[in-house]
Parts: sequence; structure tokens; C-alpha cells
Amino acid sequence: MVSKRGADVTPFMAMDVLERANDVDDVVHLEVGEPDFSPPDRVIETAVDSLRAGNTNYTAARGKPALRRAIAARYDREYGVDVDPDRIVVTPGTSPGLFLAMAALVDPGDEVVLTDPHYACYPNFVRTVGGTIRTVPLRASEGFQPRVADFDAAVDESTRALLCNSPANPTGAVMDGATLAGLVDVAADAGATPVVDEVYHGLSYDVEEHSVLEYTDEAFVLDGFSKRFAMTGWRLGWVIVPPDYVDAVNRLAQNVLICAPNFVQDAGVAALETPPDRLAEIRETYRERRDLLVDAVTEWGLDLGYTPQGAYYLLADVSGLPGDALDVADLMLEAGVAVTPGVDFGDEAADYLRFSYATDVEAIETAIRRIDRLLETI
Repeated sequence: MVSKRGADVTPFMAMDVLERANDVDDVVHLEVGEPDFSPPDRVIETAVDSLRAGNTNYTAARGKPALRRAIAARYDREYGVDVDPDRIVVTPGTSPGLFLAMAALVDPGDEVVLTDPHYACYPNFVRTVGGTIRTVPLRASEGFQPRVADFDAAVDESTRALLCNSPANPTGAVMDGATLAGLVDVAADAGATPVVDEVYHGLSYDVEEHSVLEYTDEAFVLDGFSKRFAMTGWRLGWVIVPPDYVDAVNRLAQNVLICAPNFVQDAGVAALETPPDRLAEIRETYRERRDLLVDAVTEWGLDLGYTPQGAYYLLADVSGLPGDALDVADLMLEAGVAVTPGVDFGDEAADYLRFSYATDVEAIETAIRRIDRLLETI
């Protein structure tokens, strides 16, 4: 018999849509956050060289020292933050880092406060370790920016963690420094710990990015190589751990993860040495795609209400169309465009569809034409 824990895990709807879309001829994929760029050439070359050098054995669970030093150097370079490499645990992707954070923080019955909308998988991580969930609403009219006062009203003596992301999936919102500092204060007053997913850092447009580590050392920070370096299948990420949790997280990593792939860690060092102008070019490409899709959503008469500031997603309100968002997503798939129903991201997103612009302009233009024709018939 399947355990209650296993039975309670909900599907990741974007992946369900992807599976269905793969059975459809000639479909444009706007449902998944899969960058269409290739990793930097030097990253690939470094991985190949490392493989040829025989680096296929285990490493320390927390990761190779050279990579942890390179990650620490990034925080100094980007945010002026001094991070001890011993507080960095390298993981096979960012999601395992979140699991380590939840496992180290949350006991059965403890509460974790999330935004709504939120990344679809967050609730499952909380439930898997026996935690409970409370949400605070985000509003399109406010650019899906969290209100510190809403978090303050949501926490109580059972709150163990505040979990959020910036730049955000699925909204593309980017939290400013004052908001991050406010959330840090709320967490401290409640005896809770911020857990901040920063995996889309580096992909923001006309706004300044801040790491929560600028405001506290008492936070878990998740990041990785999948998004800005287009290394999704390489499975390489990290978690920065508050000092008091380092030993516990390392023990968990030893038992649950063993280690991230050896040669991929070497490629991670090369990725972190990528010249800034390459990422600037990628950002500008995403910005052009965003603007194209934002203009199209507006022309369709759908209620957007904001402009995404980062990542490569937007949420569009389709409540004015016949049926619910699931019905509209099905119609779009029949028309050859795969999108993700917003219900995957929380109750507040139930009337929305998430569009990803992590694909090329030609594909986005094709999707726009197909949706144009669809909307003329309904």
C-alpha cells in the first residue's frame, strides 16, 4: 500500500502538460521553464576534460572545495556578501537543496508560510517532511509583490519557515531590498527562518536584484545552474545554510544525496567564470520575448495587470473566457500551444494561465498566431 506521504504528493502539472503535448504534432511549448540556449562552450569543454581525467568518483557530500569557493566568490562579487564556503552544500539540482532545508528545519506539525501564487512544487516539499502550509495572497494589481504586513499577520508560534522566491516562478516578480529586509525581520520576530529560492537571479529586467544574505546570515538560500546557464539536465545546484544548521544539513546530504556528480561540479566552476556580457545578451533576448508576449496578451484582451520583472514567465487572467483555466489550457493545446494552468501554483492563480517565454521568438510568434485564431472562435 502506498504511504500517505506518497499518496498526498500532487502531480507537477507543467510536466503533465508537457507529457500530453509531446503526443501532439506541431505544438509550441510555452508550459515549461526550459531555456533554449546552450550552456557556455567552456562549460561543456570542462565537463568533457574532467570526464577524460577520470573524475567520476564520489566527492565530499557538501561538494568540491573549488566549487564552493567559486560560489562564495560569486556572492562577494554580486552582492558584497561574505559567505563562508563551509556553509555551502552543493546538490544535484536546486530541488534537493530545498528538501535538505525543509528536512533540517521542519518537524511534523510545524508551519511554513508561502506566497500564493507560489512555485508548484513547494507545498509538496513541506508536506513530505510533515509540515503544514499557510499562504499569503499576492495581487496582480501590485505586480505580485508580497506585502510584509501580510506575512507578519500570517506567522504564529507554530511558524518554522517563510518560503519564497525572487525572481519568482510563476509570476516573474522581483522583490526589492526593503521587502526582503522586512521579511527577515518578520521571521526573526517569529523565531522562524527565511528560505529564499534565488535560482532565477541574473534574469531580471530594469530592476536591482538583492539576495536575502545581504540582510541576514540566518537564512537558507537556494540557487543553481539550470536557469541562467541553461544547464537543466546537468543537475547542479547549491544551498547556503545558516551556521547552526551546517552539520545537520551535511549529515542529511551524506545520507540522502551522497554527492553531486564529480565532473559536473568542475563544469560548475567554469560556469561561474562565464563573462558577464554573455548573461547580459541572454537577458536582453528574454526581455524582447517578454515584451512580445506581453503585447500579445494585451491585444487578446486578457487581464495581465503587471509586467514581469524577471525569470521568464507571466500569468494571464483568462476568467473572461468560456470555461475555467483548465478548459482554456485544453483548447490552447488543441490549437497547438501548450501552457500551464495556474491552479498548479495556488488558489490565487486558479483563473490564470502561465506562459513561459523560454523559447525563441519564431516559436512565440507562431503561438501568438494560433491563439489569435483560437480566440476568434470562442
